[in-house]
Amino acid sequence: MKNGIIRFAALYVFNVAVLLLIGLLFPGVSVGLHALWAAVILTLAALFVKPTLGAAFRKSAAKSAAERTKAGEKVVQYVLVYLVELIVWVLTVWLSGVRASGFWGFVLPPLFLLFGWMIYDQVDDKLRAKAAQLYDAVQGKVQARRTSSPAQTDSSASPAAEAPETAAARAELQDGLTPEQRRMLDELG
Repeated sequence: MKNGIIRFAALYVFNVAVLLLIGLLFPGVSVGLHALWAAVILTLAALFVKPTLGAAFRKSAAKSAAERTKAGEKVVQYVLVYLVELIVWVLTVWLSGVRASGFWGFVLPPLFLLFGWMIYDQVDDKLRAKAAQLYDAVQGKVQARRTSSPAQTDSSASPAAEAPETAAARAELQDGLTPEQRRMLDELG
């Protein structure tokens, strides 16, 4: 779950920036503060709709791949990627407050999204690492607040540090998961 949250957050921030740039660079596109909601739609589409459409288009194009030359196959692949980006852009415009007008308001932004996501793929690992650090820091502070209860601040509480086994048992009592189960759950996310 942690990895899913981090991936969504990093892609969301990047999509807000890309949408704001699209709004600045293309006169036929009006983004403004709608970029915050449009980025949610764009992020969800990039995580769920884009892979599904891409797989469906590739599957249908693979049926006739033997009839095309190598260059023709590359052209078909590029056209399919652009079509997926175009569908994602139309969904974003349709479901958010972003407004696109004219032919170029619908044709050029998907190309810009494509280039933006290519750049995002290059910096994705660094963004995820930084986001994971922030996530862990916040989660550590939240857990620290949970463990410091009024009973522990009593004068009868011993100031000695507790054993690692005791700390692990306290953490397990809080969420019902063993450290191994927590690790496995994080890896699934």
